[in-house]
Amino acid sequence: MLLTDLTLAAMDPAAPGLLPHAAIALDGDRILWSGPKADLPPELRALPSRSLQGRLVTPALIDCHTHLVHAGHRAAEFEARLNGATYEQIARAGGGILSTVRATRAASEDDLVQSALPHLDALLADGSGTVEIKSGYGLDVETELRMLRAARTLGTLRSIEVKTTFLGAHAIPPEFAGRAGDYLTQIVLPTLRAAQAEGLVDAVDGFCEGIAFSPDDIATLFAEAGALKLPVKLHAEQLSHLGGAALAAQHNALSADHLEYATEDDARAMAASGTVAVLLPGAFYTLRERQAPPVAAFREHGVPMALATDCNPGSSPMSSLLLAMNMGCTLWGLTVREVWDAVTTHAARALRLPDRGRIAPGLRADLAIWDAESPAELVYRLGARPLHARIHGGQWC
Repeated sequence: MLLTDLTLAAMDPAAPGLLPHAAIALDGDRILWSGPKADLPPELRALPSRSLQGRLVTPALIDCHTHLVHAGHRAAEFEARLNGATYEQIARAGGGILSTVRATRAASEDDLVQSALPHLDALLADGSGTVEIKSGYGLDVETELRMLRAARTLGTLRSIEVKTTFLGAHAIPPEFAGRAGDYLTQIVLPTLRAAQAEGLVDAVDGFCEGIAFSPDDIATLFAEAGALKLPVKLHAEQLSHLGGAALAAQHNALSADHLEYATEDDARAMAASGTVAVLLPGAFYTLRERQAPPVAAFREHGVPMALATDCNPGSSPMSSLLLAMNMGCTLWGLTVREVWDAVTTHAARALRLPDRGRIAPGLRADLAIWDAESPAELVYRLGARPLHARIHGGQWC
């Protein structure tokens, strides 16, 4: 297929800036060629072509941190926070993650799939081609595996690639209150082994925080992930500084996520390990946080920054990557180019997917076609849905 008459935003360092009057040649699920239409090689001119009538083409977006699979909602907790309760107070009173655990344990696999589909469809409408989905609302063997199976099923029902992350170390269930170590050894590690044996897990995550798991707990989890040859990532430094970002860097984690309380030393360590900083403005906004992630330190030390929705029923009930990009700019001062890199090239890196996130020969043909003139226009509008079409694995969607 040959796409012509388009404005190209390749998000590729080898082809910076906007390129009007461009063309893209596809071969199956791969990009064969891209560049100025005038430079199209003669042997490609005979391909079946489709004019995009000047529309903007970017890589399909990548949401590298979500909790799409869950049951129920937490609107009452949103109201409680408006009345002054903190996220930590709600969690310690049995709300927060544990309230979603109760609902998710009671849901069937089909219930979980059906409740996730509207959120997934919203991401598709925003131009997404790849999404990461975590477990972590089961906190027992059966429900954690059921969540991962539901996530895999979602990838068969829509034209999107789903990457699954095991997050059994998300919270300590009531039946293990005060016994985080026992929960890890009796539930988390056996469930991780079962998930790996069933082919349900692409990466391993944990929540390193005072209301969740200590760095020592996470180190135990990461050791098991290493034995299973699974990459790791970590919810780190969201509500306090416990050393999670440094621990993630020590283990060459794909990403450390949230990071509001990360330090310049953390940035240095993450830069040295190649760990991506995944910033989650939806949670920052919803929880009305004041401590912003150290964007300047990440820039100074060359830490790649990704953005994601963190779509979940409590702290970030958001299913729009375009909105997350706007928030990254308005809340934290990221540039338009930084937020586009954050949902394409750097998000791909956070999921260990080097074959996407840019438009260049040999990469996967995951494209978003927009009724817009520039990437800045897509970041600046609020509530707009300017997507014209997607191409997923070379197929028009």
